[in-house]
Parts: sequence; structure tokens; C-alpha cells
Amino acid sequence: MAEFSWEVRSPLERVLVAGPYGAQGDAGVSLTEIRNVDLVQMMARRGKATEIAKAAKARFGVASPETPKAVGTADARLIWSGPDQFLVLSKGGKHSIEALAPGFAGSASLSDQSHARALISISGKKARAMLAKLSSIDLHPDVFGVGAAAATSMDHTSVTLWRGDDRNGQAVFNLLVFATFAESLWHTMLDSAAEYGVTMGHSEDLA
Repeated sequence: MAEFSWEVRSPLERVLVAGPYGAQGDAGVSLTEIRNVDLVQMMARRGKATEIAKAAKARFGVASPETPKAVGTADARLIWSGPDQFLVLSKGGKHSIEALAPGFAGSASLSDQSHARALISISGKKARAMLAKLSSIDLHPDVFGVGAAAATSMDHTSVTLWRGDDRNGQAVFNLLVFATFAESLWHTMLDSAAEYGVTMGHSEDLA
């Protein structure tokens, strides 16, 4: 009989080997999986867009995104994922589906995506060049500034992409991909970034 375990494992556990990859020298791209996050999909019920917006403002202190962008609070990120819907990304259980459900009862349908998607942070001086190989989104800083978001595809794989706060003067991009496609997209990103040199690893900290 096959062994079975309820232990939660990263969808990238088999392929993420921390360390350098590709061209030698200073790496142009850093790929980091962010593990152990809480991720909840919030979708307004029919005719309840105003109500879910009010509930979000009461809960998080900021308006939920109505256009493709990511809004940060002290302990969460609200990421647009479509008309009248957004994702809540956080750590530590404060904004888990169980914690959010009472405040959004009647206005939203909630879905726990914490173990259904992989979160990958992409940074480095060649991050934008690597992503440009895989996506048709214009990532020029004049167009895709800090906080911009998109529900798009990379190498025929659906992703949610947003730009986080710059780090050391360089852009930081974050993407969510369904866990079942995470390995495939990870390999594709490694291949696309190999000419620039890659460092890869994982972290418990939100970018």
C-alpha cells in the first residue's frame, strides 16, 4: 500500500535546488519561492460589489483593487484578479479564510488557495528581460509601475503577476501559478534566465 501523508509540501520541492544556475559570475536574475502563505480568493456575489468593497475597507483599512493593481497593507496584499474579485495574500493566519469569512458573509464567496498555488518572487537586473521572453505584458517601468498587476499567461500557463516594491533600486515581480503547473513554469523560467545567470532559493518572507 502506498504511503500517505497530510504533510504540506512545496509544489517546487523536487526542482528547486538552492544555489546558482546558468551563466557564471554575478547573477542577473533571482528566483525565490515564498512558502507557507495564506491566500484567499474573494469574489463578489451578484450585485454585491459595493458591499464587498465596504467590507474590505473595514477589514484592511484600504479599498480593494477595482483595476489591475496590488494594494499593500501592514500585514497583507490585496491583488486584483478580475472584475469584482481579488486575492488576499498574507502570513500567520490573521487573514486566513476562517478569519475573513465572518466579515464578508453575504457579500463575497471565499476560496482558500493557500496550497493550490505557488508564489514566486523574481528580481535582479535582468528580471524584466527574462519575463519579457515569456509574457506579452509590457513591463516597462513607465507602463508597469510598482503596484501594477495583471491576470495573464506565461508560456501558455495562467498566472497572476504584480510588481512589488523595488529592492536595492531594482524591480521586483511576483507571480502566482497553479501548483500543478509550477514545476513546468519553473523550468521554463530557469531556461529563459540561464544566459543571465540565476540564483534560486526559497523564503518565508513576503516580498
